[in-house]
Amino acid sequence: MSIWSRISDALSALTAGEGLSAVFEKLRASPDRTVAFTIAVIALGAKMAKADGQVTRDEVTAFREVFHIPASEEANAARLFNLARTDVAGFDDYARRILAMYEPQDRTLCDLMEGLFHIAMADGEYHPGEDEFLHRVAEIWGFDDQRFSRIRAQFVPDAERDPYDVLGVSPEADIDEVRAVWRAQVRETHPDRLMARGVPEEAVKIAEKRLIAINRAWEQINEART
Repeated sequence: MSIWSRISDALSALTAGEGLSAVFEKLRASPDRTVAFTIAVIALGAKMAKADGQVTRDEVTAFREVFHIPASEEANAARLFNLARTDVAGFDDYARRILAMYEPQDRTLCDLMEGLFHIAMADGEYHPGEDEFLHRVAEIWGFDDQRFSRIRAQFVPDAERDPYDVLGVSPEADIDEVRAVWRAQVRETHPDRLMARGVPEEAVKIAEKRLIAINRAWEQINEART
């Protein structure tokens, strides 16, 4: 059974009048973390779609940048997206219920945030409304400013991207410490690590930009120090 079929089953279990908030509650005890991850990214992504003022565009196209959606499963993906977009519950309610599915400081929350950044950048622009949205979600999930800035630096092509921000290390750190942080982040980006945390195989593409960014940051720092 595909992940999209399992998602369809989860949505079908909703009773009349229940929204996605009820799905998050039911998934808290579920061992299938891949379903929880996928629903969380698409649900928050649908809420974020309103943040850039482009609610009329085909947002499913953006999700293709994160998930491989077979043509046969597009209806299930679109159903989930539309359910989230029309749900009366706010994105902050979603964010709190998603937080309840994971342990504090769970690395999967960073994976989720990276998925949202990937969606935000799918159209090549980073709207101020998207930045405000993502910053608020990060606050609810307990991210400090440094943690949020590090993830943002991996995805948003600002004119000046500080390599120390990308790796999340101090400019005063010695080169051995920087190297250790870089290697640890490369290990955490391995597809096997991602899938062990519940990131579905269909979504491991979200790690590509992270890997490119952290490798480039290490190269810049190492070159500047030698």
